[in-house]
Amino acid sequence: METKRSKTILWSLVLIAAFSALSLGAESIAEATGQTLLMTVLKKGTVYALLAVSMNLLNGFTGLFSLGQAGFMLIGAYAYAILTIPVAKRAGVYQYYDGGIVQFSIPETFSGVFGDLAGGVIGMVVTLVICGLLAAFFGWLIGLPVLRLKSDYLAIATLGFAEIIRTFIQYESFAPLTNGSNTLRQYPTFKHLYPYVIIVGLCILGIVLLVNSTYGRAFKAIRDDEIAAEAMGINLAKHKMLSFIISSFFAGVGGGLLAMYMSSVQAKGFTVAMTYEILLMVVIGGIGSISGSIIASYLFIGCSEWWLRFLDDPSNNPGGLKLLAPGFRMVVFSVFIMIVVLFFRKGIMGEREFPDLLRHRPKKTKKEAAGK
Repeated sequence: METKRSKTILWSLVLIAAFSALSLGAESIAEATGQTLLMTVLKKGTVYALLAVSMNLLNGFTGLFSLGQAGFMLIGAYAYAILTIPVAKRAGVYQYYDGGIVQFSIPETFSGVFGDLAGGVIGMVVTLVICGLLAAFFGWLIGLPVLRLKSDYLAIATLGFAEIIRTFIQYESFAPLTNGSNTLRQYPTFKHLYPYVIIVGLCILGIVLLVNSTYGRAFKAIRDDEIAAEAMGINLAKHKMLSFIISSFFAGVGGGLLAMYMSSVQAKGFTVAMTYEILLMVVIGGIGSISGSIIASYLFIGCSEWWLRFLDDPSNNPGGLKLLAPGFRMVVFSVFIMIVVLFFRKGIMGEREFPDLLRHRPKKTKKEAAGK
């Protein structure tokens, strides 16, 4: 078991390093050729990869059907924006609320100690951790009552939580903190792709280590059969809460990264449709496969943001031909999703991971092939 875990860690580190190198190459190509959509797909796909893996930890590995991902992402996104807007720019952002009640910026605080560049980066990373911790706290808070529920009831309760969070953030009484229904903007972001890749890669590595630990095996046992897991001595309430909190933490970090990618944050964008998109990535990639969630994230963002745009956008159509009407690309995209679901019942990867594709599988004997 220890050998398998060591190989898993090694493979994960190799993949992170390889993808970081590829991201640098892709960014250079995109800048040289002016392919801005390529950078959009890579950045957004990287962020959504973390969000999909965090949801897969809960839905795929623990068997808890939660639809509250958008709520935790919203907490992370707003926490990042509120804590990083430069002090000098707060009056312009909170123009209706006298500059807001938060009068400090974490990156600026660290910049005063470590210098502008290093301090700014350290401050941004620390803020992302705070985003995750805040989301984890709310995950613990909401998990106390809702984790007693199962199946559809749990999904409805977590979905309601996400909508409540979105409503509270836009509530006028909290506006001096959240800016109400107005946009939060002018906060620092990562301009290049590789910081996204490194942060997301390390987060996913942490999830991989968790899944391959004793806690991960307990999560899978709960998913397969709660009664049998409890009979084996697994504390169901403890492990469900742990999975819920960890998933919330990484969703909060993903929300902070998404705020960086978007350069502005507004609560109305974090709707239930965002949760459904992430759930769709998990299903397409394979419920119970981290590798599948990563692959599906890039495929989903690539199709929706770039490859199919020529179907309803004449500016991206080489011949200038407008096919049918705006929005037709989503019809074609839906057909692709149906094909994947029909022919890959367990998703693209099923429950397999990247290392499983390289392992030698012994050929079946004639009796095994015949089903004897």
